[in-house]
Order: sequence, then structure tokens, then C-alpha cells
Amino acid sequence: MKRIQLAVIALFTLITVSNVSAQDSNNPWAVTIGVNAVDTREGSDFSSRINDNLGTGDWNFLPTISRITVERYLNDGFTLQLAGSVNKITKVFRSEDANLIHTSFDANLKYGLDGLIAKIFGNSTQYFSPFVYLGGGYTSLDNEGEGMLNYGFGINFWLTETVGLVYQTGTKESFKDIVPSHYQHSLGLVVKFGGTDTDGDGIYDKYDSCPEVAGLKEFNGCPDSDGDGIIDGEDACPSVAGLATLNGCPDADADGIADKDDMCPNAKGTKANNGCPDTDGDGIVDKDDKCATVAGPIANGGCPWPDTDGDGVLDKDDNCKNEVGPASNNGCPEPVITKVAEKEMGEFAKTILFNSGRATFKSGISDKLDGIVKIMQEFSKATFVIEGHSDSTGRAESNQVLSAKRAAAVKDYLVQNKIDASRLDSKGFGEENPIDTNKTRAGRANNRRVEIKVTNE
Repeated sequence: MKRIQLAVIALFTLITVSNVSAQDSNNPWAVTIGVNAVDTREGSDFSSRINDNLGTGDWNFLPTISRITVERYLNDGFTLQLAGSVNKITKVFRSEDANLIHTSFDANLKYGLDGLIAKIFGNSTQYFSPFVYLGGGYTSLDNEGEGMLNYGFGINFWLTETVGLVYQTGTKESFKDIVPSHYQHSLGLVVKFGGTDTDGDGIYDKYDSCPEVAGLKEFNGCPDSDGDGIIDGEDACPSVAGLATLNGCPDADADGIADKDDMCPNAKGTKANNGCPDTDGDGIVDKDDKCATVAGPIANGGCPWPDTDGDGVLDKDDNCKNEVGPASNNGCPEPVITKVAEKEMGEFAKTILFNSGRATFKSGISDKLDGIVKIMQEFSKATFVIEGHSDSTGRAESNQVLSAKRAAAVKDYLVQNKIDASRLDSKGFGEENPIDTNKTRAGRANNRRVEIKVTNE
């Protein structure tokens, strides 16, 4: 009895530490402890045997653990069962008999019927698994025994994936009639064990897609470290929860670009800009754009070029940033008169000759004056001062008056030829500003002159 108690303790220890799996291929070993009943057989026809098997009062039963089996799963539904049992025969053919010790040692080949059930019902079940068996063994009554043929059937009722109850019933057929043919029934607690689970995740290696790394049952034993539903082996970002569409990587700004590939992971952007936004659409992403909301060229940091004077010529091209001017003149105001025209007008002025001591023109001078008129008409915004000068011959006061009259004469001619008087002024300087010596005739001729100057260049 003490040994039986130790066996029970060992069995329940095995239940506690055994791996969980209902598959024989995963848990190839099984141990069963239980009770057995020896049913002496009465009658030879089938009907009598059925009635006898169901119990006619001649079952022999010990009220203690009386049967132990050890089983090893082989392959394709076949299992080898080694069984030992002990009983006490007190009822033989429903009559009291002397106490006979019944012992048997058997080796049976079991075949699981799960596949047959699946074909009949469309699916097998994890809660029960029937089987049939065929085998042989040695059975003795007291000191006499013989080899016997064993066959029968049974069913496992699984309480967990590895622990269950098993009922087995069958016939022991005698060859020599030393031990009469009889039935043997048993009921026991069965525990499966022996599966290999290298990573200890509760999934046996045979069914574990990642046998060396602890994982989850729903992923066939593979891990999902970040819990995003994508196993680490297929997750481009295994330590950070992400999206299946991005191979398990997160997309904080929801722009469709994984954060690991997004240069601006917290600002929604476009793939063309590596995940960065370009608010003003100028081709420069906001983080590099000095004027992110206003389009501008990259050469100016994404800002539009300024036009300080508002003349339509950008400062970068404007040579006169603070003065309005056309693009044709690089943003600078056009001169009221060109240097060429001003020079030409000066040449004309040099040829204006007056009658001696008078403010009247010599003949032939009108062509030169008309040339001046034409230039002033072409440059209509220009204003002029007409200066009269003399040499030092004579009295200074007289020279002053004469030079003023000659300047006025030129002005009058220009006004008469449709040059606005408001554009003209005339002054006489007498002998104050000589440009040559007054000691020679040629020098004095050069000093007697009219000069026309632009006053609003």
C-alpha cells in the first residue's frame, strides 16, 4: 500500500509539471493508474457475452489501485501499451469460490479512432478520443497461468490537454484453458507527458515555428515583442508597436511613411519629401524653409525675393533697390536724358554764334538750335538751364548784361519752338567762368559761349 501511495504522489507531481498538449506526437508518453474488474465469462453465444460483459453480478473488484499502464506513442495513431494488474477472484460464474489472486502482464497495440470520428462527424474533438486494441500477455490464477490474446476498445475523456480519465474494456482469450477466458474492465487516471518545449512557452517544438524563442500560441510559438499582432520575424520594428501595412512600424503622423523612414515623423508630409511637409509648395520642406508659408526659391532659403522699391524688379536684380526703375534699366530710374544726347546738345550749343556786341544770332545758326529743340522734345522730362558767358574784353557790367541777354535769346527760341518754358531757365555769368585764356583771340572766342546744362539728371 505504501508503494501505491508513492505512485499516486508521483503521478500528481507529474500532472503539475507536465507540458500541456493533447497531441500524442507531442506527448509520446502516458501513465495510467486506476482500478480493474475481472469479469468471468458466461455463455458462448454473442448475446450471452454482451449481457455478461455488462455485468451479471460476477465482477471481481479490489477497492484500491490495482492497474498501472505505461504507454508510448509510436506513429500514425498507434500506441504501445504495457499494463500490469492485480485482482482477487471471489466470484466465478456467479458462485462463491476460493480466493484466487489474478495477475496479468500485457503488451497491447492501441489504435486511436480520432480520424474515423473526424470522417463521420466532420471534425475530431479534443475532449474525448476512443481507441481499439489488440495484444497479448501472461495471466495467472494463483500459481497457474498462460499466455492469452487480448482485444477490446476504450475511450479517453480529457479533462485538460494532458490529464484525463480512461475507460478500457476487453477480452482475454485462453488458448489452453488454464485460465478461463474472461473480460477485464479498467478505469483510471491518465497523464500524458514527454513533449519537448525548448523555449518553455507551452508550445511543443514540433508545432513551434520559433522553437528556441518563447512566443505566443496564436503565432505558433513565435514572439510579438511589441504586441502589434506582427511576429518579430516579420516585423521591421519589433520593439515598437506599428501597423501591418508598414511591416509593423509606427507612423506617428499618419502620412503613410514609417517613422524610421520619415525625416519628419511628427509632421504629416509626402513620400516625395521623405515624409516632410512643404506647406507653400515651393519644393523646399518646411523644416528647411525660412518662409514655410510663402513660396520662394531655394537660393533665397525658400523666401520670395524682396522688391524694396516695388518697381517689379527683384532686389537681387535691382541695381537701385530704393529707387523705382524699369527692368530694362536693371531697376534704376531711366535718366531724363542720355549722356550721348547731353553731349550732342553741348556740341550744338558750342556752335551758337551771335552778332558782335548783340544778342542776335548769326545766320545759319537755326539748324543748330533746331537740333537742340529735337533733343529736348525727345527727353521731355529733362529740365535745363541756359548759361551765357563772355570774355573779359570791355566792362564787366556790360559783359554780364550781354551774356544774360544771349542766354535769354536761346531760351526764347526754344520756347517759340514748343519747348515748355517751365523746363527752361537762363542765366548770364559774364566773364566769371572762363574756360580758356583771355589773352589770345582763340581763347577769348572759346570764352564767348552758351552752355546748356541738364538740371534734373
